[in-house]
Amino acid sequence: MIFPKLHTHYAWVILLLVDLSFATQRLVPRVVQAIHQGAARHTHSFARDLRVAFGGVLASRADTSHHVVYCKPGKQVTFGSGDGGGNPSNGNSTSISTLGTASRTSGRPTSTVSSKPTSTTVAVSPWKLVDSHKGSNFFDGWDFFTGADPTEGIVDYVDQNAARSSGLLEVNSNGNAVMRVETSSVVPGNRKSVRITTHSQFNGALFIMDSVHMPTGCGIWPAFWTNGPNWPLSGEIDIIEGVHDYTNNQATIHTDVGCTLASSSANTLAISGNVIGGTDCAALTTGNQGCGIRAATSDSFGAGFNANDGGIYAMKWDSTGVAVYFFPRGTEPPDIAAGVPQPDNWGAAQARWPAASCDPFKFFNDHHAIFDTTLCGQWAGAVWSSSGIPGQEQSCAQRTGFSTCEAFVRANGAAMNEAYWEIKAVTIYQLSK
Repeated sequence: MIFPKLHTHYAWVILLLVDLSFATQRLVPRVVQAIHQGAARHTHSFARDLRVAFGGVLASRADTSHHVVYCKPGKQVTFGSGDGGGNPSNGNSTSISTLGTASRTSGRPTSTVSSKPTSTTVAVSPWKLVDSHKGSNFFDGWDFFTGADPTEGIVDYVDQNAARSSGLLEVNSNGNAVMRVETSSVVPGNRKSVRITTHSQFNGALFIMDSVHMPTGCGIWPAFWTNGPNWPLSGEIDIIEGVHDYTNNQATIHTDVGCTLASSSANTLAISGNVIGGTDCAALTTGNQGCGIRAATSDSFGAGFNANDGGIYAMKWDSTGVAVYFFPRGTEPPDIAAGVPQPDNWGAAQARWPAASCDPFKFFNDHHAIFDTTLCGQWAGAVWSSSGIPGQEQSCAQRTGFSTCEAFVRANGAAMNEAYWEIKAVTIYQLSK
């Protein structure tokens, strides 16, 4: 009578296999995903390690009276205050204040999102949308800065009504937000321009900006960046920045004393860009230079970016540090378009400042996102006669025949025709709790 016992054993084996099958359906995808994400973090394609000198761009650190400033401190707006622009809750921007406030008050955000597998694969992300600016409502939820330019550019920043009435501001027929610089033929002093700051402020976030055009040309200094109050104590993160005809983006952080880059090696930092100017990120000890990382590609800024119909920039600020990613048009990760961003799967960052040597929640806090376009000023004006930077193989002084940036800008309104932002969307995510 051995067969009944064998049947009993087989039955237990079958039940065990069934249990393992169901467990495998639940566990294997998680294991595979963890392995894939780990591999993605460690198999980046790295650019060669270059140490590119600023040359004439930077002034001596010891001389604080004539230094070139790579920072744009200025008026900030506390979330929900509506300072000068109305309470954002009264606008039409998609600002989800409950999630945003939770992350802002929690210190170091962590992800607790999980998903049960189903028969249909559904992408999930620990990053949850908290603020969205796009289409006809793009400019809701922004403050229009109207003070004097902190970087001494020859611009007058105007409010929203003045910008619209003078043709500097619109949402065009493609649904894209446009911000221009005044193009009057000749001006005796400053040209009108636009600088906007989000009402919302953040402590840890994923900022994603999709643009088809950015300002470029001699005399022009555009930037997309984040900044906190009491500069530089609360830090600054320059996501997109450059001057004149530069073609390679320069991402930079400026901080209080104590934040550094542990290495200048692109391989060590897992970046595609190149560290320039040093590894001390403190504004006060570097003549406001900070820690700059220049992109390796000429479609990341200016004319090259515009010729390719732009692309997507993303800045990730979480417990691992701060990183900037760039995706030229046609290479955008599908998870961004789907609204479920997966930064761990994006490959090498253009720039990165790891938490190990720069605590991201000690040196950065209460940040707003900012767009601006200034003219000349402490960077573009200071390097008017300089050359040797990608895209600026010949100086603007040589190209234009003008000895100063200010003289050229005031006398050549037509040269401002390319000095405009055209933005498809700005979306901001925070880690769910």
